[in-house]
Parts: sequence; structure tokens; C-alpha cells
Amino acid sequence: MASVTSLSDSVQQHLASALTATRPEAAGADPLLRRSDRADYQANGILALAKKAKANPRELAAEVVSHITTGDLIADVEVSGPGFLNITIGDRAITGNLAARYADDTGRLGVPRSEQPGTTVIDYAQPNVAKEMHVGHLRSAVIGDSVRQILEFAGETVVRRHHIGDWGTQFGMLIQYLDEHPHELDHKDAEVSGEEAMSNLDRLYKAARKKFDSDEEFKTRARRRVVDLQAGDPHTLAMWQKFVDESKIYFFSVFEKLDMDVRDPDIVGESGYNDMLAETCRLLEESGVAVRSEGALCVFFEDVKGPDGNQVPLIVQKSDGGYGYAATDLSAIRDRVFGLKANTLLYVVDARQSLHFKMVFETARRAGWLNEDVTAQQLAFGTVLGKDGKPFKTREGETVRLVDLLDEAIDRASAVVREKAQDLSEEEIAERGAQVGIGAVKYADLSTSANRDYKFDLDQMVSLNGDTSVYLQYAYARIQSILRKAGGTRPAARPELALAPAERALGLHVDAFGETVAEAAREYAPHKLTAYLYQLASLYTSFYDKCPVLKAETPEQVENRLFLCDVTARTLHRGMALLGIRTPERL
Repeated sequence: MASVTSLSDSVQQHLASALTATRPEAAGADPLLRRSDRADYQANGILALAKKAKANPRELAAEVVSHITTGDLIADVEVSGPGFLNITIGDRAITGNLAARYADDTGRLGVPRSEQPGTTVIDYAQPNVAKEMHVGHLRSAVIGDSVRQILEFAGETVVRRHHIGDWGTQFGMLIQYLDEHPHELDHKDAEVSGEEAMSNLDRLYKAARKKFDSDEEFKTRARRRVVDLQAGDPHTLAMWQKFVDESKIYFFSVFEKLDMDVRDPDIVGESGYNDMLAETCRLLEESGVAVRSEGALCVFFEDVKGPDGNQVPLIVQKSDGGYGYAATDLSAIRDRVFGLKANTLLYVVDARQSLHFKMVFETARRAGWLNEDVTAQQLAFGTVLGKDGKPFKTREGETVRLVDLLDEAIDRASAVVREKAQDLSEEEIAERGAQVGIGAVKYADLSTSANRDYKFDLDQMVSLNGDTSVYLQYAYARIQSILRKAGGTRPAARPELALAPAERALGLHVDAFGETVAEAAREYAPHKLTAYLYQLASLYTSFYDKCPVLKAETPEQVENRLFLCDVTARTLHRGMALLGIRTPERL
């Protein structure tokens, strides 16, 4: 199926031709076309053109209009204000374009892929081994997964990377304790749930920490074990692998609850770059990018200074020979650029780590690993807040466990579904409750610009009213209900029919889906897509209220309105999927 040119692109081409015909020197000028509440579109580019040509903008606009041929696409164009063009699209063109999108059996709705795709490595969803995931892990997972899906839909080759915390001094403590208490991680059952596995690890960690803090001899043995781990001692590595495997059981259970596709080969933690650390340090030191300072290998920056006015360095290697996060992150950049051949590196990481990544990226640029052709960017995200506007904590002041938060969202959503359910079984209510609850959590996160904080308010999230995923899911389910009630009458585009204002508004917005996805991909901005989908559901509600579907005046109008319903549903379904949100057929 060939891609479908959007109405705005078609109008843009007509305007560009008219501008060139009016003023040959205007070839390539942007007509500045946008949606308008005074017409279907408004073109504002003539004002800048007139200023450059020292011409009267209204007279120039009138001249441009004289070179525009009205017809199926542009039904009417008039000069407005100081030199704007108000453009009305023909009903036939609206329906015809939607029919072409509807005919696309690939599920892409005629949306073209990028003409210049590259390879993007996206680093997101980075939990820590032997530690439970908390509310702070939510945003990286949800934002990263949506950006990944949007980029893939746009045509980009995307490589996923989950940079889990699986290395460091705490593992010496854990491994030594488990070695001395070998039955601590034994399971009675052949299979355990992810939460049970993590509960065992959590208990083990607390016991090891208690012994570490109170027993000097154990502390010495634990520190010796760290050296064994870094040296690759087989027994120590096997014990470490046990922790990683137990943690992965848990990670996968949480990601499954989040309805996220996380694959084991994509999990490349800190340990995955161990073999590269020494060479990374050697390359940086030999090139002069990093220098020795008080025994440590450091990179200094003119604009990064401490309270005392002295430069604060990025420490790549500590004075005792140990490696810090910077060495691992820089090695990961080398692997992603030279091994995975990436053009773009994206890091979906908490805004509080912005200075660290600024220094890491600048170091990689100085080393020549990043350049004009290979860029790195942090998609920094804000904090999840409680209703009181403060960082989300439990009543005891502890960080909220992610599984607890997700379970509560599912419970709340299930109550909403049960209240509305007419012919759903308990099993179906549970399934819909999970889809609605997880969708509500994801949508609330994604509908806020990533770099802003947002309030976690479950009451609002699962509301049927307002800008929520439930409102969008309900609109989709309502359309499916109408299509079922239509019986043998099938949706069919009828371009010959005149459209009511609500039909026109809905059709023009559906046609803008591809442009919205392209913008969201270009700016790594899922919130642009959520805003589009909310407006789509709102326009559909208006259409539903003003335009009877099954009781329309003629059989042809019934078919055409069913067609408008179905193409809207397909757009909602595809758009929500790019956010990682399900659209149940019934609610």
C-alpha cells in the first residue's frame, strides 16, 4: 500500500506553486499553513514574502489567489486581514483522502515512513539488580517504550538497551553473605513469582547489610569478594549470576504488568562493558581528553565548578584503580557508536542526572566518538508527585513500590469497568481492568511533557471525563458497539455526499495523524500524540452527538458515517498502541 499524501501537504504544494507563479524569487518559500478556526486552513507566509519584496501584502495575496485553481481539493480561498489566506477544503477531498487511508491493509493508515531513517539506540527502563522497582522507575520505562514505538512506526531502526545496575561494591557484600548462608535463596516451589523472587532478594540484602555494618571481619571478607568479582573468579561470578537471574524474574514480571515488551538480549547492564573499561581509559588519557589528578583519571570542564569556584571533574577512574559510572557510560557510547553503528543515542533518564550526562557527552565529543553525524541526547524527565505536590512517598515516608502502585491502579480501574459493565464476565472485567488501569497510568505520564513533574492522582486517571486514557478507550469501545449494531450494513466511503460541520472537523483531524506522529518522532514527544488523540476523541464525541449514525437520513449517509466511525476507531487504536495502551472492544 502506497503512503497517502495528507490534505495539508497537498494544499501546501498548491500554494507553493501559486507563490512561485506570482513571484519566481519566492520558490521554496514556506506558505506557513496551519489549521484555523476561521476556515479549514490559514496561510500566513505571504506577510513575510511581501515584507521582503516591499509589496502590499493584501495585493500580493490577491495575486497569489489568482494563480490557485479551485476544485475538489481547494473549494474556496479568500484573502483575510492584512494578507492571510483562508482556505476551505472540498468535502469530496476529505472523504476521498480518508478512504485511501482506510484502504491501507497494513495498519499504517497510509502514513509514510521516514525517507531518511537512521539507527537509534534508546536507553530506558533501567532497574537495579537485587532492588525492588519503585515509582521512580515508572517514567523511564513508560516514556522510553512509547518513544521506541513511535520511532519504529516512523521508520527508524531502533535498538533497545536496558542499562540495569548489576555491578558494584554491594555485590561483594551480597555474594559473601549468600556464600555463608547458601539456603537463603532456596525456593520451595519449582517456580516462583517475580515478586516472591525479589522479596527473597530484598530480605537477603537487608540481612547482608546488617551483618556488614556490625561485623568487621565479614566486612573485610565482603570487600575481598568485590576484588574476586572484578577479577572474574568463576565461583564468585556464578553467585553474581544467581542474583542477576533472580532479579530478572522480577523485572520481567513488572514489565509484563506494565504491558511492555522487554527482551532478555536487550538487557545489557553495567557489567556488559567491563571488558572495555581499561581501553576506554587508555584512549581518553592518550588523547589528552582525560588527565591524572591526585591519582584519578579526570576530565575537566570550564563551565562546571563547585561552590569553591574550582572545576568539578568527571572522574573516569578512581585513584584506587576502580571505575566509576562515567567509565561504564563512555564505554557504552563506544559500543553503541562503533559496534551498533548508531546515528543517535537517546537516554531516558531522570533530570537529576543531567549534569552527569552533559559531562559524559562532552567527553565523548572531545574524544571524537560523537560528532555531527552521531549525536547523543538525554530525554530528561521530571518527578512523579503526590496529590500534595511533593515527591510521591508512602505514609511512612518511604518510596512507593511500583508493583503496589500498578496494582492499585488496576483495582480502581476494575471498579470503574464493573460499574459500567453490562455483559462482561468476571474474567473479562479483570482483563479490562488491567488494560484500563495500566493505560491510565501510562497516559497520565505521557500526556505531560517529559521534562515536567506531574501529579499522580488515580481518581483523575481512571475518570471517564477529561483528558484521560479511559475517555479515549471509551470512545473506541463506543464505536465498536455502533459497528456491531449496524449488523449487515458495512462502512463505506461516499465522497459524493456533503459533510456536516462535525463530520468535516473529524475528517480533517483524522487526516492529520501522520503529521502528528512524524512530529512526535522528530521531537521525541509522546505528549504531542496524546494531545492529538484526546482532540480526536473529543471531535468524535461532538460528531456522535450531532450526527446520527444508524438513524441517518439515507442508507448512503449511514454507510458514510459508519465509515467515519471506523476510520476514527482505527486511528485511535493505532495511536494508543504507539503509547503502549490497549483499546478494549468492550468496556
